[in-house]
Amino acid sequence: MAVGWFYLSVLALCSLGSMCILFTIYWMRYWHGGFAWDGSILMFNWHPVLMVTGMVVLYSAASLVYRLPQSWVGPRLPWKSGHAAMHLLAFLLTVLGLHAVFEFHNHAKIPNLYSLHSWLGITTVFLFACQWFLGFSVFLLPWASMWLRSLLKPIHVFFGASILSLAIASVISGINEKLFFSLKNGTKSYSNLPSEAVFANCAGMLVVVFGLLVLYILLASSWKRPEPGMQAEREALLHGGE
Repeated sequence: MAVGWFYLSVLALCSLGSMCILFTIYWMRYWHGGFAWDGSILMFNWHPVLMVTGMVVLYSAASLVYRLPQSWVGPRLPWKSGHAAMHLLAFLLTVLGLHAVFEFHNHAKIPNLYSLHSWLGITTVFLFACQWFLGFSVFLLPWASMWLRSLLKPIHVFFGASILSLAIASVISGINEKLFFSLKNGTKSYSNLPSEAVFANCAGMLVVVFGLLVLYILLASSWKRPEPGMQAEREALLHGGE
């Protein structure tokens, strides 16, 4: 894999991730009145923004730390710490996003956790919390043996990709649910594809494309950290594949 192609892909992912966040912000500001932190519907508007930012974009960035060629050489601890810290920040944003929707629901006397979207989302967040705790306690703290780390690493990797897939599904179902609620009493129904529906559908497709590219990089063997004994290949990548 040429280093130029790798960084071109990273640049494309950064652009797609930024667009996912900006599209969500614009959707909430232009069609739903912006943001507040007061228990009103404007507080709910933080929910999609924080979930896309935390559970999709920042989570993906943290997951891709070990795909950077610079992480393949030298001590691993700084990269492990950065990986854990970015995931923790993603989790904190996710918790804020959950607080926003729960606070709005409680203020408006709307039941919590009744829809498929909410079940899927809360399951994703629970698995994320378990995944972070496992990673921190086993892979970052020095107590765990190499045998235990080798045993749990495939499980950690599997759930890392699975949580991202669940997060994408949660975002898509959330966009769909929001559109059904907001357009059912409007002058144009969802089925007539008013401008808000077109824009939000495009935002959802951006999230899907972004997520699929991230999953490809995470799962493709050519993007993974080389096994010990492959120093020549590492140096070739870091020096432009010469």
